[in-house]
Amino acid sequence: MPENKVSILCTRPLNDKIIQKAAGRNIGIECLPFIETNPVLTIETKDLIDKLSGKKIAAVFTSMNALESVTRQLPCIPSWKIYCMAGITKELAIQFFGHQATVITAKNAAALAEEIIKEKEQEEIIFFCGDQHLPDLPEKLSQQHIPVKEMVVYTTMYTPSKIEKEYDGIVFFSPSAVHSYFSLNNSKEKQVFFSIGKSTTSAIQQYSNNLVITSDWPGKEQMADLVITYFSTLQPIQ
Repeated sequence: MPENKVSILCTRPLNDKIIQKAAGRNIGIECLPFIETNPVLTIETKDLIDKLSGKKIAAVFTSMNALESVTRQLPCIPSWKIYCMAGITKELAIQFFGHQATVITAKNAAALAEEIIKEKEQEEIIFFCGDQHLPDLPEKLSQQHIPVKEMVVYTTMYTPSKIEKEYDGIVFFSPSAVHSYFSLNNSKEKQVFFSIGKSTTSAIQQYSNNLVITSDWPGKEQMADLVITYFSTLQPIQ
């Protein structure tokens, strides 16, 4: 088989379908995670989730890690109103909570906060998050005098690796992965970075002046399509 002309490093696992799609366009994607997430499974956290399961709350999830941590500890399917990110987080929310839940989604945390503000939520708002979450959502709600309780349900640990290969492009899905990567590596000349969200792009720009192409949507497939489109046309995507 001919070797792929373009080599990409993705800092989060991708499914075979996405990798094969890129390979069909002579783009080889190698996956190496630069962060590790772990659910918080303490007795205190379990007790709090148990208590919340019996209440009508507005549950907010901006990551699949938070959603998976909470759902694995719930004793039953609660009557919660769900606000979450689009993509895999939304898919998992529907799978667990079912269609009886009102699932309101947005492409990023700031937009999700706007949806909560528009709804004029009456239930208690619980933001299930990680220990390194960005402040966008709680800050926006606070500006509108909307109280929100933050509950850390997973932790993030850096798992950096020294990369010797010179990739044409590197894909990042979070600021944490960016900081982990650049703790041991530098950007290479003409290397292109692909980023989900403005916060991740800002993190990359702390370390490099190279081109950064930003996706506003959190899906892995959308990110892969950005990579394919860029290297197929060799033109920056606005």
